[in-house]
Amino acid sequence: MPNIANLLKEEIARVARKEVRAETKGLKNAIAPYRAQIADLKRRTRELELQIKRLGRVTAKVAAAAPGEEPDQRHLRFSAKGLATQRRRLGLSAQAFGALIGASGQSVYKWEEGKTRPRAKHLPAIAALRSIGKKEAAARLAALGK
Repeated sequence: MPNIANLLKEEIARVARKEVRAETKGLKNAIAPYRAQIADLKRRTRELELQIKRLGRVTAKVAAAAPGEEPDQRHLRFSAKGLATQRRRLGLSAQAFGALIGASGQSVYKWEEGKTRPRAKHLPAIAALRSIGKKEAAARLAALGK
């Protein structure tokens, strides 16, 4: 005659396994699409990284072969706060400062506020004004007729 305790343990274990299987079946079904999405994202990431690498090479070649551009011009920095300080140091209005660099006064205000950045053609002129004083700035304005 079988032992009732052993039969009870076996039955409880069997029912528990059945319940666990039922609970994990839903999770297994949910995991499959996630794995497919992860694989797709990994593939797309790899492709985008390759594109970035290719574009980096192309832009490096283009930057190295920029025609008519001096090496110093490519590395000019711009700071909105520095521009405002420079204009005040020279004692110029935004309109006058703009006339010296070939831009409008409104553009100078927007550059100083940080709303926009000067175009590459204005950066050398801005950099050139860093080394002049008030008298030279006034003389240049007079030469421009402003």
